[in-house]
Formats: sequence, C-alpha cells, structure tokens
Amino acid sequence: MNAVVKVMIANLYETTDLKSELVDEALYGMPVEVLEELDETWVKIRTFYRYEGYMLKADLEIGSDILALWMNNANHVIRQSFADVLTCPKIQSDKLITLTRGAFIHVVEEVGLEPTWTKVQLVTGQLGYVRTDWVQQRIKVYTANEELFREQVVQSAFHYLGTPYRWGGKTPAGIDCSGLCSMAYMLNGSYIYRDAKILEGFPLKEITREKLKRGDLIFFPGHVAMYIGDEHYIHSSLGGNEVTINSLNPLDDHYREDLATTITGYGSLFG
Repeated sequence: MNAVVKVMIANLYETTDLKSELVDEALYGMPVEVLEELDETWVKIRTFYRYEGYMLKADLEIGSDILALWMNNANHVIRQSFADVLTCPKIQSDKLITLTRGAFIHVVEEVGLEPTWTKVQLVTGQLGYVRTDWVQQRIKVYTANEELFREQVVQSAFHYLGTPYRWGGKTPAGIDCSGLCSMAYMLNGSYIYRDAKILEGFPLKEITREKLKRGDLIFFPGHVAMYIGDEHYIHSSLGGNEVTINSLNPLDDHYREDLATTITGYGSLFG
C-alpha cells in the first residue's frame, strides 16, 4: 500500500477510459497500492482487499510516508449513510467534505470538546468535526463469536435497505450485489472477494444448503445475496432496482422464481 483515497468515492475502472466498466468504488481514507503509473491521469491500483483496476491519479494522495502515518491513525470508520466533515463543531459551519458509510477516518482528541462532536483529521492534514454518533471504531479482525458475527453482518446489510442499485457501487448512494455483501463483511472485519463468486485465497468457503445460516451468502449466476433466516435473503438486485428482501419460499409474496431456481452455491466463513 502506497496511496490513500482522498475523495468521497474513487471509481475503479476496467480500463483507462471513463466510459469503461465501473468495477468497484474505493472509499475515502482507504489504502491502495499503486501498481503502475501509466501517465499523468491514470494509475493501475490494487485495493487493500486485493481487487485491481484503473483509477484517476487525482483521486489519490500518493506517498509511503503519508500512508504509514494514516494507517497508524485512521482507526475509525463512518457509520452514517453520509456524514459532513465541518470546519467547526456546529452545524452552521462550512463543509470540508462529505464522507459515506465505510470511509476511514482519523479521530483526534480535543480537550473540552462537546461530546456530541468528534474532531477528525483528513488525509490532507485538514482538521474538521463530525457528529460523534456517525463515527465508530474500525473492526479490523472479525469476532470469533460466530453468533455475534452473523448478527453483525446482517444488521450491516439492513442499513443499506432501499439503496438504489448501481453497477460497481459500494455506498448508500448506490450499491450492487457483491458490493452490499462485501461491505457488510468489511464493516465487521472480514475481507471477502468483491465479486459474486467464491475465490480461493479468501475466507469464504463453500457449504451445503443444509448448513446455510443467517449471514451466509447465496450465489446465483452473476449474482450474490445474504441469507437472513426463515428462507429470506437481502440483496441488491438490478431487477428490483434497489436493496430489498426476497424469499426462497414459493408460497411467500416476495418469492423470486428466477433466483430461487438458479442457485449455484452457498458460502460461509464458518464452513
């Protein structure tokens, strides 16, 4: 890792063309590795969760010294859908930047600061303020308590209900199927493969239908959903236009035959 995302959302493209496929979004404060500087505009990068693509160089703060300091200090994450970083601890002050859920942030102590506000430092070194309720400690390693982890990832996925579908998206502004599942896992300290498949070298393992539990993943051709129990699953569906809940039960009003009859497999951290 030798660079940090310095914009709210940094698009990751399939090629060095703004019209090429959007394959992922890297969020503010996330570290990336610049694999190759192609020209003054484009770089090839690898995210810290091992996903590769092409990004605009202007979206990154590049430099190992900057990154080392940031990674030591950026131990918090934005939990609110969108959070303004303000110049002063009052709602009437100017906005420095808006961050999305999942953005990394560096919390700074300030003696005497009203507890409803938290002081933060940005990648650029600027200081600002965010509402305390919108920031939480980053979970870097997922809990060994299986039942707790399963509940945590399901609750994280629920926070995106109603979010519009966006190919390659990974935020409350728009999210796709694998973006939803990978973000729910990432927010709880587990880094699964970003696309809708199980890939060797990542923690998700294939399981049988009989072992499927709350928080596990269901795979379809080119699609993935999270099982939430009682034959229901949450997913971001192009066909449904947003993050929604559907059922595997043919007698349920939310049953989707096109998905229930084309399941290709199931995945779990606890296989």
